[in-house]
Order: sequence, then C-alpha cells, then structure tokens
Amino acid sequence: MRSFLKSWGPVMLWAVLIFFFSTDQFSSSNTSQIIGPLVRWIYPKASLELQESVHFLVRKFGHWSEYFVLSLLLMRAFDGEKRNEWRGRWAGWTLVLILFYALSDELHQVFVPSRSALLSDSMLDFLGGGCAVLWKYLSRNRRPAARSIQDERD
Repeated sequence: MRSFLKSWGPVMLWAVLIFFFSTDQFSSSNTSQIIGPLVRWIYPKASLELQESVHFLVRKFGHWSEYFVLSLLLMRAFDGEKRNEWRGRWAGWTLVLILFYALSDELHQVFVPSRSALLSDSMLDFLGGGCAVLWKYLSRNRRPAARSIQDERD
C-alpha cells in the first residue's frame, strides 16, 4: 500500500488540483484580477490589449503545463520502483488517461456557470501531456550516458 501511495499519490493530488483549477475561482474574470495588475506592475504603460493578450497566454500555458506535469507524474507512477525505464505501453496509457481527463475536465466546466468548455482547451491539454511523453522518450538514453561520463571522471 505504501508503494502504491508513493507512486500514485502525486498523480491523484495533481488531478485534484487540476479539478480545482476548473472551478469558478479560476474563471477568466477572476484570474484577470490577478494577471492584469501584475502586468501593469511589471509594465506600467501596458495597454488593455497587451494585458488581455498576456492573460490569454498565461491561461493557455496553464492548460499545457498542468497536463505536462500530470503526464510526467503518470509515467512515474507506471514506472513504479524501476526509475526511468521506458515502456511504450506506459506512454500509451499515459496519453489515453491524459485525453480522458482533459475531456472530463472540460465536461466539468460545462456545469460551472462562469466557465466555458472548449474542445481546443482539451487538445491543448493533450498536447502538453504529449510533449511530456515525447520529452521522456527523447531523454531516456541520455541518463546512462551522463552517468558513464561521470564514472570516467571518478
């Protein structure tokens, strides 16, 4: 049980956090009250158009990055105690779960009056998860090489 919680606990906590980000508290009208003043503080001459553009980009990057992290956590959980072993099957299941959770997240937003459900947001979520899978795939052979170089130095 302890091993299960160690592997899957972070996944469950992150999924709950994503669900929380889908609530009214993180609607566009609420996040604009944080991002707008921050943009004006950094750049006092920022036009309303610039503030809105930054707000849009921050929100969309939020979608991408939430699912990038979720994907990394899922692959870590599938890996269990093996630590960084690549399995295509785990990557496939990770992508299936990312797509399912992204679509269910948008479905949840249908029932939140201040939110809008957009298929494009689900696709952005899936892209974030897919980028994490690709990153893990591309970096899978780099770790042993880095270790062997370190071993040669010792």
